[in-house]
Amino acid sequence: MTLSLDTLKHIYRTMWTIRRFEETAGKLYQKDMIKGGIHASIGQEGVAVGVCTALRPDDWITSTHRGHGHHIAKGADLGRLMAEIMGKDTGYCHGRGGSMHVAAFDVGSLGASAIVAAGVPMGVGAALSAKMQETNRVVVSFFGDGGMGQGTLYESLNLATVWKLPIVFLLENNQFAVSTRIDRSIAVKDRQALAGAYGLDSACVDGQDVLAVYEAAYVAVELARSGGGPSFVECQTYRFEGHYFGEPQVYRSRQEVEEARRSRDPIVRFGAILTAEHEISQEELLALKTQASRAVEEALAFAQESPEPLPEAYKEYVYV
Repeated sequence: MTLSLDTLKHIYRTMWTIRRFEETAGKLYQKDMIKGGIHASIGQEGVAVGVCTALRPDDWITSTHRGHGHHIAKGADLGRLMAEIMGKDTGYCHGRGGSMHVAAFDVGSLGASAIVAAGVPMGVGAALSAKMQETNRVVVSFFGDGGMGQGTLYESLNLATVWKLPIVFLLENNQFAVSTRIDRSIAVKDRQALAGAYGLDSACVDGQDVLAVYEAAYVAVELARSGGGPSFVECQTYRFEGHYFGEPQVYRSRQEVEEARRSRDPIVRFGAILTAEHEISQEELLALKTQASRAVEEALAFAQESPEPLPEAYKEYVYV
């Protein structure tokens, strides 16, 4: 599980890319240049990048309504992703999906969904196809702590275990399902015990530590790829923004958020590790951060210059 220096730098740059992408999306939303809500993953970058670093390019993921970071970590084209959330024809779904329904099949992202935990049974289906076709692919299904209250999750855990499917159920526990803390909505405090009831191996890691996430994901992915069946990984993280941009956040204090930003920023923590343990200078870190910012700026320029879908094309890309 030893990572090369180039991979470590890639992780750092990708985390900053997600952060800058989300910040840019928020500004566009405030200018009414994006329709519908924007659910940012600022503060959760370590989960998406740590998990996707453990995957092969041809592995699959299913995402959530807070999915920009998942797509970027899996390698999605930033221009097409930005164009999609701006409703442009050059977007991944030709502007039809928007922020919460992006699918980037070219990098193995089978789609985001605004319905809580809806991607989990989709992931089970994908894992079944991987097993039947003997592709050696692994699926990771991301879902939030709100998904722990969805019956479809437990049906999926059961079926994946019965069929011994190559899937990792990845809980991003950012502590809030919209505005409700997880300890007020889920009766069982030990989420691993719930997974264990269905016979799954499980782990719980600090989601603000990208290397800890990677190590847990690596073990789970290799178990699935070797025929060992499904597993469950909980990453305890924290979203720095509200449920959506502009939300009043009356359910938590400003002090709580400021403390999390100060002490639990996954990018800052990883940067400190790179400096202390891998002798990467502050100048090198700044260069990686600048590369991320420029990539997002280029993506924004591409999206702004892209055409909107033609009105007469409204029937295209629908099933019936």
